[in-house]
Amino acid sequence: MRPHSVVCRLGDRDRARIPAAAGVQQTEISFIAADRRLDFGLGHALDQLAAVGLRPSEIAVDLGVLAATLTAADTRINRRSESQDGWTREITLEVPVSDPALWTSVEDLLVRMLNFLTGDRWGLRFRARPAGLKRLAPAPTRLAIYRPPDVCLFSGGLDSFIGAIDLLAGGRAPLFVSHYWDGVTSAHQTYCGDRLEKHYPKAGFMHLRARVGFPTDAVAGSGVENSLRGRSFLFFALAALAADAIKDDVVIHVPENGLISLNVPLDPLRLGSLSTRTTHPFYMARWNELLGRLGIKANLNNRYRHQTKGEMVAGCADRAFLERTAKGTMSCSSPAKARWSGAPPQHCGHCVPCLIRRAALVAGLGTDDTTYTLQDLRAAPLDAAKAEGEHVRSFQLAIARHRARPGSARFRIHQPGPLNDAPAELGAYEQVYVNGLNEVGALLAGVVARPL
Repeated sequence: MRPHSVVCRLGDRDRARIPAAAGVQQTEISFIAADRRLDFGLGHALDQLAAVGLRPSEIAVDLGVLAATLTAADTRINRRSESQDGWTREITLEVPVSDPALWTSVEDLLVRMLNFLTGDRWGLRFRARPAGLKRLAPAPTRLAIYRPPDVCLFSGGLDSFIGAIDLLAGGRAPLFVSHYWDGVTSAHQTYCGDRLEKHYPKAGFMHLRARVGFPTDAVAGSGVENSLRGRSFLFFALAALAADAIKDDVVIHVPENGLISLNVPLDPLRLGSLSTRTTHPFYMARWNELLGRLGIKANLNNRYRHQTKGEMVAGCADRAFLERTAKGTMSCSSPAKARWSGAPPQHCGHCVPCLIRRAALVAGLGTDDTTYTLQDLRAAPLDAAKAEGEHVRSFQLAIARHRARPGSARFRIHQPGPLNDAPAELGAYEQVYVNGLNEVGALLAGVVARPL
C-alpha cells in the first residue's frame, strides 16, 4: 500500500516546488501542451464552446482541471496494489487554480464529496496558477449566437437517451455534454447523437464531446483501475463548464432512474462505495452546494429520481422512436468482456445494469431487441459462483428479503448514504426501490441461479 500525490502542472511555466511527503509516491502530470492549450480533452471542450461564442469563467475552468486531475488518479492508481484493504486508496491532488482562497474555502466540502463518491481518502491542496496563465479559456471565435436553455448529460446509455428525447420532444434544444475515453462508449454516443439529429432536424441542439483520459503508465508502478467510481465528478464538471459559459441560471439535467441513483446494495458484500454513488441524491445535493459557493449559476436536477427505468421507458415522449433505436444505447458495465465469448463489445446481459435494462424494456415496451452475450436467462441454470449468475442471484436474494420483510425498504434506502436533504421525498424513494425490485423480479421469474 502506498499513499499517492498527483500534481497537476500547467506547462513549463509551472515551476512551483512541491515536496513529496515521506512515503508518498508523487506523480506529476502536465496539463498544458506546447501550444499553451489545455490537454487531455479539456482544450478541445473549450474550443467547441468558443466556436459558438461561449466562454466559461476561469473558476469553471479550474473545476474542469480539478476533475481531470481526479480522473487521472482514479483511473491510474490501482486499488488492489495501492491500498491496504484492496479498495481504499489515499490520494492527494495538488492543483493550480485562478483563486486559491476561494478553492481552499470549499476544500472540506470537496473532500466530503469525493470520499463519499469513491470510498477513498482524498486530500486537496490548491495553489495559484503560474504567472502568465490568468486565462485558460480561449476567447470566442464568433459572437454568442447560441444560448441553449438547458444542459443535459449524454452518456450514450438508455436513460440519457430517454432524457434527450423528452427534452427535444418538449421543444427544448439543450446543450448535450458527453465524455468518453474508449471507442465503445464513443460509438454509442455517436449513434445516439446521430439518431436524435435525424429525428429532430429542426431542434438545433449542440453536442459537446470531450475525450478525457490518460496514458496507462501515467502513474509509475501502478496498474490501471477500472472501478471508475469518480467518473460522474468529471461528467458533472464538464456540464458545469458548459452551463457557466451560457451565463444564465441553467438547469443541468441528469437523466438517471431512481433505482440506480439510490443503488441500494443487493447483498451485504456491496455496502458503501462498492455500489456506485454516481448520481446518489446526497452527492448531487453536495454538488449543488459546491456550484453555489463557487458562484456558478447552475443546478443539477434528476427529474427521473422517483421513477424506475421501466417507468422512464413507458413514459418516454416518443416511444415509437425509442423502440426503434433503444438497441443502440449502451447500459452494460463492461461490454468489452464479450470478447471472451468471441463476440464484439456488447451487452453481457447478466450484470446489474443489464438486468435493470432488460427488465425496463420488457416492462415499458413489451419487447427488447438488444443483443446480449447471455441472450436467454432461462436456457439453463446459471452458476451463481460465476459472473453469469452472480448478480442474478444477488437480485433474487434482495427480492426475497424484501418479500419476507416489506417494511424494511424504508430502512434499506438509507444504506448507500443519507437522504436527509429532501425528507419529503423519502416515501417516493422507498416506492421507486420497491417498484424497481418488482420490475427485475418479473424479468427473473423462473430463472435459476445457484452454485453448481
